[in-house]
Amino acid sequence: MYDYIMIKYGDLILKGKNQHIFRRNINNQIVHKLYGLDIEINFQHDLIFIKIKNEKTEDIIDRLNYISGLSSYSKVKAVAFDLDEIANAALEIIKKEIQKPTTFKIETKRADKTIKYTSLEISNLLSKRILRKADNLIVDVHNPEKTLYVEARNDKTYIYLDKIPGLGGFPTSIGGRALVMISGGIDSPVSAYLAMNTGLEIECIHFESTPLTPIESVQKVLDLTKRLAKYANGTKIKLHLVPFRELHELILKEVDEPYIITIMRRMMYRIADKIAKANNHKAIISGDSIGQVASQTLESLITAQDVVSTLIIRPLSTYDKSDIISLARKIDTLDISNRAFSDCCTVYVPKNPVIKPTVKRAESIEENIDYEEVLLKTYQDTINIVINARKKYNIIDKGFTVKEALNEEIRNQ
Repeated sequence: MYDYIMIKYGDLILKGKNQHIFRRNINNQIVHKLYGLDIEINFQHDLIFIKIKNEKTEDIIDRLNYISGLSSYSKVKAVAFDLDEIANAALEIIKKEIQKPTTFKIETKRADKTIKYTSLEISNLLSKRILRKADNLIVDVHNPEKTLYVEARNDKTYIYLDKIPGLGGFPTSIGGRALVMISGGIDSPVSAYLAMNTGLEIECIHFESTPLTPIESVQKVLDLTKRLAKYANGTKIKLHLVPFRELHELILKEVDEPYIITIMRRMMYRIADKIAKANNHKAIISGDSIGQVASQTLESLITAQDVVSTLIIRPLSTYDKSDIISLARKIDTLDISNRAFSDCCTVYVPKNPVIKPTVKRAESIEENIDYEEVLLKTYQDTINIVINARKKYNIIDKGFTVKEALNEEIRNQ
């Protein structure tokens, strides 16, 4: 019964003369995400119309849900501007979508100024026609349960009942490149999503310590990255997998227990900084939430990041844990993060970690560790794999090391 899905852009009005750049980026992503569907796309200045042919509207909307920069989309019926024809089309929508008594109003936007009626007059005239035939509707112009939207434009009049919220934000990749430090936990995938939603094109870095940590923890990260890739430009994200075991063992051997996590994070930041600079990333994204654990006090964050010059961004800095979990559930990463396999930051957590570490003390500890050669080798042995949202990645139960399993995945791409 619907003719089109009508899409409205997000906050492009804030971008002034640069609107066309943002619009072009979003339009390209829509074309890519909807590739293979039997549809037609009509890009207008302020709206996008997707003509529905043989596809289910739900299938189209499911793909739109992964595109940043969209304000909303609606299933619309298109007719010529004729009050009786508009009323009949509206009644058809109402009959399908509203079965019980419902408060209701009509909101009209008259973009075609050649129409002799004002927007308010159109709403009033349509109300009389519709209410005569829809006895389950109760007028409430202040707080209605349902609003019937009528947009009278130059070409056609578009009628719809709901505005489905888009992701909002800005189109992915418009704001530059960033490197996300991703673990198998709940927080870092949410940080990655928020970074993409603000217009950043991301790559991910993960520090794996098999066999000190289970290979399943690496599979979690592959699955999380694949889930995040649905939101990425091109539905692909490059993952830098760092073989951290040797450096990890050196830290466990040489560092007093309270400072293990602090020194470990400083080593991770050093490697992330090298990879960021080598790949033209302007920032490193971390999943830290201030005060959530001992390694995320202000003193811990300052001490850990002191070793890098790249900008550190923490999208979750002030988020409550329940809000983070809600976002993880929304982007469908929570089930993966909740698998019971831990990474190197959680397997060897000290019983009494230092809460207020200092840069001076951390530097003093590192002066007694011969780590430079091991760190360089760890960086050089990093495995890079492009994770495609449309492919499967399985490194469990193959009888391989992580490197061998990933190399096989790379060969099969």
